[in-house]
Amino acid sequence: MGRLFWKFFLAFWLALLTAGVGVGTTVRLRQRALDAGSGELEGGPRSTFLVQATASVLQHGGSESLRDLLEQWQRQPHGAHVYVVGDTGQEMLGRTVSPQALAQARRLAEEQREPRIAQLVSVGGRRYLFFVPSDGPGAPHGPPPSPLVPILAGLLASLAFSALLAWYLSTPVRHLRAAFDALAGGRLDIRVGQRMGRRRDEVTDLGRDFDRMAEQLQVLVGSQQRLLHDVSHELRSPLARLQAAIGLARQQPEKLDGSLDRIEQEAVRLDRLVGELLTLSRLEVGVDGETDEAIDLAYLVREVAEDARFEAEATGRRVLLSGTRKAVVTGRAEVLHRALENVSRNAVKFTQEGTTVEIALTRLSKPERILVTVSDRGQGVPDGELETIFEPFVRSATHRQTAGFGLGLAIARRAIETHHGSIRALNRPEGGLRIEITLPVSSGRSSAIDSRRA
Repeated sequence: MGRLFWKFFLAFWLALLTAGVGVGTTVRLRQRALDAGSGELEGGPRSTFLVQATASVLQHGGSESLRDLLEQWQRQPHGAHVYVVGDTGQEMLGRTVSPQALAQARRLAEEQREPRIAQLVSVGGRRYLFFVPSDGPGAPHGPPPSPLVPILAGLLASLAFSALLAWYLSTPVRHLRAAFDALAGGRLDIRVGQRMGRRRDEVTDLGRDFDRMAEQLQVLVGSQQRLLHDVSHELRSPLARLQAAIGLARQQPEKLDGSLDRIEQEAVRLDRLVGELLTLSRLEVGVDGETDEAIDLAYLVREVAEDARFEAEATGRRVLLSGTRKAVVTGRAEVLHRALENVSRNAVKFTQEGTTVEIALTRLSKPERILVTVSDRGQGVPDGELETIFEPFVRSATHRQTAGFGLGLAIARRAIETHHGSIRALNRPEGGLRIEITLPVSSGRSSAIDSRRA
């Protein structure tokens, strides 16, 4: 159970506990008042003790001793005032007794009701009634406590707890609502984490999740805007050359074949650009589906290496493959093949003539994963561009004169990340660039491996 649950639980429990204590106190006080005789006689342990003590004095010391004790108590400002009424109805010291108190004392004494706040004692053939009237000096005055006081206290406590809980919950919700309105209005830089204060509960977690969502949206929208700008820039050049070729064909009909060749070349270039953009877009939005196919990555790397070797030999370069033992990963073969092919062709393109591109496959442990490295002997890239070369339409300053759109490594990175892997670039100490691709190992197998080999 979460922290918010315990806050709800404790708040309501404290409110109910306070109300219950108030009601229980009221019932207890009312019951004690009723047990004490409902106001005509003084109740409680004090009255019981005084009645029993004076009755013992009469029984063991006689009426004269009792009279002396009562007179001594009466002379004291805050002494005990026990009334003793004989059979004739006269109080032993001649004090006035209300008929209601006398009647109630006789009734309680005859009933022998506990606690014994009224008692009948027989001495020498005469009966004496002992009791303490409620209006005597030192006796408690006033009616029994009203039940409204503790009930109102419980009600106010419940209201206070409820108001505090409502404020505690509504304040961050208002912040979240304002943040959602701002986000819907296009303010992608809105954040609510600082407004949550020091609280630690599920609402705070929701605020942090909102901040991460807003940050991711800001990054994605920014990336899309940059991508749109870069696409527009990349399309402008071939379109301008197309227009120039069409204009040249109209002005110089004798050079129509050359103009058509240029138009065809630019059309192919545009088609390749659009195809790579579609591939990148599908990878960005995850259209290619779930990666649930078992693939022998070693076999896939061998295929890519063979294709790269064919292209490299035509330009005076070589490709060396090592560590080709079996390694199974889970994914989509077409997507991984495209990623590995882009990295390998990139290395063949930029390695120096007469040098070798090295492709190696290594199995790592803790955790189990597969490392694919592609190393060339080219000029490398500046250290500040090792991360940016994986962005769309970004080309290193050392390779900007080389043909291409700068989408190959961007497609490779997104393809590898889709398979829960990672890719990074490092400059080699001896010169050149090394691309490291890491993919998690799959323990499952399927017939897709064999069918791929066939």
